[in-house]
Order: sequence, then C-alpha cells, then structure tokens
Amino acid sequence: MTTLANGPRLLKGGIVLIDPETSAIRRIIVLQYNPDAVSRSFQVQTVGGEGDRVEPMRIKGPPIETLKVDAEIDATDQLEFPDQNAAAVENGIQPLLAALETMIYPTSTQLIANNALARAGTLEIIPMQSPLALFIWSRNRILPVRITELSVAEEAFDNTLNPIRARVGLGLRVLSVDDLGFDHKGGSLFMAYHQQKERLARLLPSGALATFGIGGIP
Repeated sequence: MTTLANGPRLLKGGIVLIDPETSAIRRIIVLQYNPDAVSRSFQVQTVGGEGDRVEPMRIKGPPIETLKVDAEIDATDQLEFPDQNAAAVENGIQPLLAALETMIYPTSTQLIANNALARAGTLEIIPMQSPLALFIWSRNRILPVRITELSVAEEAFDNTLNPIRARVGLGLRVLSVDDLGFDHKGGSLFMAYHQQKERLARLLPSGALATFGIGGIP
C-alpha cells in the first residue's frame, strides 16, 4: 500500500511579500487549500483605442492582466488536535486573515510617522510604499501583482467568537514592465513570466488547415 509520504507532494499557491528596494523576503503567505479555480482576464493595449483604423494590428504594450482567486480557510482539522495547534485554539484563523488583510494596509509605523510630519507642518507627504506582492502559482507563474480587492466571508466561529472557517476573495492586477520598468525586480519577474508563456506556446503542436476544411488561405 502506498503511503502518503511516498505519494506526490502537493504544491501550494500563495503570496510572497518582498522589499521593493532590496528584494528581501518580508512575509510568505501560503494558502491553506488551493482554490478550485483561478479566473484571469486580459485588456489588450491597442494603439489609438478600440476600433482604430490607422494601425489596427499594432499593440503598445503587454495587456493588463487581472486575476480573481477564491480560497477557503478552515481551522477544523487543527482544532481536533489542540495540543499541537495552540495558536489555532487561541485565535482560530485570525493570524492568516490578518496576514492577508495587512497586505493592503500601510504599517502602523508609517501612519504614525506621517501623522508626525503633518503635525509638524510638512507641506507634502509622500504616499507610503508597500511591499511588492508576488502571486506564486507554480514555478511557471511568479507574478508581481497589486492587490485590488480583498473580501472575507467568515462562516463559522468558536465559543469565543474567533473565526474558524472563511472564504477569501482576492482581486489581483499583474504589474508589467509598463508599471515597474525593466530594471525593477518586479519588472524582471514579469519578463520571466512573459518569456515562459512564449516557451509554453512553442510546445503546442502546429495544427493543419485541413482541420478547418480548407486547403489554404484564399
């Protein structure tokens, strides 16, 4: 009988936050369960806008790619073994929810520092910089992204009202070289993602015109 240890290792998806200047890893957020579906959409960047008749075959850059990810979080299995999962017993799934939610918050330190600048009469306060988020979905998809939407539906609670089951929805916008530039770490990751697409596309066997019922292009 094949044991779990000898079975295939299930890879997880998730988000890695890195320092935008040094690329040092700040936090790794692993999704507890891989979503059953990841939806993607692409907005083509045409020259002159949709319907342009002067240069209809030209595109001015990579498409704007957006993703929607719906994930489940559940502490039920951990609560069955409370001696081994003290954090889940005390807080439920709040640590993971908090890690996801703080991705879209400035840090409290940044807020306090900007408040001090404002109280001191600083005329221009630079917007606070967040870490660069990388959505990782296999080695073929390491995408620099901006979090555009986050929704949390808490569905069950323990006897102290800690959430123990929730559904999380993430809206992501892929950041391309148009957003970050070629010299930025995120820009180089986007180019690696783009080039991987090209390599994968070349693996597709070429079709035949006879499949369409024609012998050539008129």
